[in-house]
Amino acid sequence: MPVTYELIRDQWVEKPLPEVFEFFSDAHNLEQITPSWLRFEVLTARPIEMKRGAHIDYRLKLHGFPMRWLSQITQWEPPMMFEDVQLQGPYALWRHSHWFESYNGGTKLIDHVEYGLPLGVLGRFAHAVLVKRNVRQIFDYRYDKIRKLFGGPPRKT
Repeated sequence: MPVTYELIRDQWVEKPLPEVFEFFSDAHNLEQITPSWLRFEVLTARPIEMKRGAHIDYRLKLHGFPMRWLSQITQWEPPMMFEDVQLQGPYALWRHSHWFESYNGGTKLIDHVEYGLPLGVLGRFAHAVLVKRNVRQIFDYRYDKIRKLFGGPPRKT
């Protein structure tokens, strides 16, 4: 089992829970909230029936290297949460839990990501010098795009 890392982000937006959850229920909307430098594209045809066991296929470029990413929805509890796990891709482990809660007249979103890299010592080195920063940049970008779509306070830096 690889060394694992964790990222937890929360964000409040002005829109109501049903509207926010509906947006996240369409995997193709990931293209809108993913940085352009990843050249991220959902390959699975529409409509994707989101449910436990659903598979979603993506293509992206990471530092110029093209790769495929296949994820599976392992938990599906609308409108409160869902979880996706990478089945194929650059990580030895990627588990992303998405939580949604009606809060203060809007919606609170919580992302909990557990991830690990292959290659032992080399993976830990890559995390320290590159991957940790990249994962944070992706979620910073995501925060800013979600804020533009749904309103809310700016990201704390």
